[in-house]
Amino acid sequence: MKLRIFVTLKPGVLDPQGKAIHKALDGLGFAGVNDVRQGKLIELDVADSTDDASIDDMCRKLLANTVIENYRVERA
Repeated sequence: MKLRIFVTLKPGVLDPQGKAIHKALDGLGFAGVNDVRQGKLIELDVADSTDDASIDDMCRKLLANTVIENYRVERA
């Protein structure tokens, strides 16, 4: 089973990479971009028998820092 894990910073957490991307887009002449938040996408291929609790455990223990990040799991 293929999974996509989307990890994003929680609202209110500073995002220096997002600010750098925003500044670069502005410098390249792309007007109208109000804000940028940068995150990460992790793709996993796991056994079909992998249960939701195990997937959640993977995210909480390694893939996302739940103090400052949120995550969302999509089955592809």
